[in-house]
Amino acid sequence: MQLGIIGLPNVGKSTLFNALTLAGAEAQNFPFCTVKPNIGVAEVPDERLEVLKGIFKPLRTVPAVIKFVDIAGLVKGAHRGEGLGNQFLDYIRNVDAVVHVLRCFTEPDVSLAGGAANAAEALDIVETEMIMADLEIVERNLEQNKRQLKTRDKNVAEKQKVLQSLKDSLERGKKAADILSPEEKKILSEVPLLTVKPEVLVANISEVFLPNGEKSPDVKELSFLAQKRGVSLVVLCAKIEQEFAELKEADRKEFMEGYGLKERGLERLIRESYRVLKLVTFFTTDGSEIRAWTVQEGTPASKAAGKIHSDMERGFIRAEVVSFPELAECGGINAARERGLIRLEGKEYRVQEGDVIHFRFAV
Repeated sequence: MQLGIIGLPNVGKSTLFNALTLAGAEAQNFPFCTVKPNIGVAEVPDERLEVLKGIFKPLRTVPAVIKFVDIAGLVKGAHRGEGLGNQFLDYIRNVDAVVHVLRCFTEPDVSLAGGAANAAEALDIVETEMIMADLEIVERNLEQNKRQLKTRDKNVAEKQKVLQSLKDSLERGKKAADILSPEEKKILSEVPLLTVKPEVLVANISEVFLPNGEKSPDVKELSFLAQKRGVSLVVLCAKIEQEFAELKEADRKEFMEGYGLKERGLERLIRESYRVLKLVTFFTTDGSEIRAWTVQEGTPASKAAGKIHSDMERGFIRAEVVSFPELAECGGINAARERGLIRLEGKEYRVQEGDVIHFRFAV
């Protein structure tokens, strides 16, 4: 899974990126500190891995990972060349979802930039820049597709029709996600649209609002807008999250308790990203290793096996499956087998959240 981090300058994008990935990207108090995109990988926290580690005693445990791409801040009028322009949006055209960081803190030593007086205005500015970037792509595709209309291919004609309709909507300030039907999205699947991607809003608050960031005036307004637009909102303090990330586990828990926090904001962000992308996690073990894998909801067992290795998909025989809660209750695979909790599933079985799977396949 890949997530793109966007927002105005000086809203905490690189600080959040560092908290997620520990990549050490430069985060300074001036606009456009980030010019080249920062790319890093974050492990997905999952307490179930520790339970499985206690059951199977593997040599190593491998969590699922997410790739994050942090790009330069956008400003009002970026599509007209203001600031650094909007060419940086090209770096996130292939991500699975967008994380939009919004400034909900008032620290006077961090300068305002980007042309927004508050988080709600910032949301409108960045979404407008994404719409204008999509409009440019759609216009380019319309021109390219127009040359193929002479072939009288029905698919080409249908694509042109959808592109033209989308162009009209984008010009009216509408996002592709709000306009395109599932069938139209398939028709334009090869067009790298930004505004069709799932979106998670992040309200970056001051630490003084912890642990009740929802009481911040900016967050209250964002909550209303998020609900109205049907998007997710995660409230966190990126500055404190970065400090959490740099601590050892024991010290981190003590630090979090001092702020009255039961879990990290980053855990909520990752969980919400999984939800909007409709992803599930399954686990495999071969005796020496336990590994977490991420697939789309409804993925057949054979395709899930192929995520591990293509040979496993080609030679798939069956999947031996037990749910994590049942395995954890039994305390061991043999006990689960004795209770008849291990199921034999075929290639069309749809992998479920928390499945522990052993794939049988022929080489």
